[in-house]
Amino acid sequence: MTSKAEARNTIEALRKGIPPRHGVERYAVGNEKLLAGIERMLEEDIADTGLIRFINGSWGAGKTHFFRQLCSLSYRKGCLVSNVELGKDGAVLNKFESIFTAIIRAITSKADYVAGEDTDLFGGVLKEALFALGGITGTDGETVPPDAVKTAKDKLMQCRGIDIDFKKMVAKYWETHLADCDMSDKEQMLGEILQWFTGEAGNTAAYRKKFDINKCVKRENARELLRSLAVFIRLSGYRGLVILFDEAEASYSAMRKTALREAHNNLLHLINIIGELNGLFLIYATTPDFFNDAKHGIDAYGALAGRIGKPEDLPPRMFQRVWNLDAVKTDLSDYQAAAVKVRDIYLDAYPEAGGIRLASSAIEQRVRELNENHSDHAECSFWRVAVQGVIRLLDNHAESVAIKPAPEEYQDIMESLRE
Repeated sequence: MTSKAEARNTIEALRKGIPPRHGVERYAVGNEKLLAGIERMLEEDIADTGLIRFINGSWGAGKTHFFRQLCSLSYRKGCLVSNVELGKDGAVLNKFESIFTAIIRAITSKADYVAGEDTDLFGGVLKEALFALGGITGTDGETVPPDAVKTAKDKLMQCRGIDIDFKKMVAKYWETHLADCDMSDKEQMLGEILQWFTGEAGNTAAYRKKFDINKCVKRENARELLRSLAVFIRLSGYRGLVILFDEAEASYSAMRKTALREAHNNLLHLINIIGELNGLFLIYATTPDFFNDAKHGIDAYGALAGRIGKPEDLPPRMFQRVWNLDAVKTDLSDYQAAAVKVRDIYLDAYPEAGGIRLASSAIEQRVRELNENHSDHAECSFWRVAVQGVIRLLDNHAESVAIKPAPEEYQDIMESLRE
């Protein structure tokens, strides 16, 4: 995709009031120090250890925006990313097998992310691994030379730390890319292999007979399969896997006491073993209730509360266990800086408008005027208002349309955002 097309996609998403999926690094303001610290962790630490951090943020604190920043950074640093929404599609922490399969289903590489792919994502990762381990370059074809498949399989089978059934299923997937693979059976074979990884295999006996394996994904083996996944990803040439767990409190509120305790136990176990899972960076985003709710929060389980701690009333720093987004204060200068960045993206998207390039001071003034009309209790964040305001200002200048007074424009923007 060209830079112009990317810029237009970003502007059109912002124009609709929708955070764009790509390009967040071009307009984001804030969290620079924290992101610089995370970048160092991805460069220097993740190869030798697993990492875990927690994010605390009330609704509207910017967790989704921060996750997009993390995704963009992780892809740039050669990591895969899996963004898992706990409580959705059966992914609940008291059933760890559901967490493992949700991680598998949501894994994306940079290529998947840029292309906007949302199906067969793990299959794409397996194919990229085959190309990397088999030494294949410069082809997007569906078939792979036999010697390349053999080379990849040899490296896989010699690698310690990966479950043998995990290895066998990966190898079977790679074999479907051989030219002599039975095409009449290929699609069914691919589907069955991916279903094994996503916990949908069903009949273990049938899989044992067809694939020469001894197990399917179950509660009792899901943790070890997660360990195998981490090793496999590193073997395949990626720096690591960044797992983003989003809105975890939703998975707790409806749980019975026994299920809640099991969820807490699984989370505690993850914390205890994360240092052994080289290549994994687990980031767990939640709301203040996760820490403070007397019935469902971690205070109900002292061992877990002691390992995680509480959010500090300080801007997040790299070494803190809990990054508190509620402590981040966004002021007018941040909105103005972001608006100027949006102006620059706009001119990349519509270079024909370059002759009417607005000065940064004019952008900053418009944001200040809109901010003067915005209440702290407004039904949407000022970030959305500021972005809409600067895009409308640029549109009007490009088309030589009169600029509305700020109070009138503000009311139009709010009405548009309500719709």
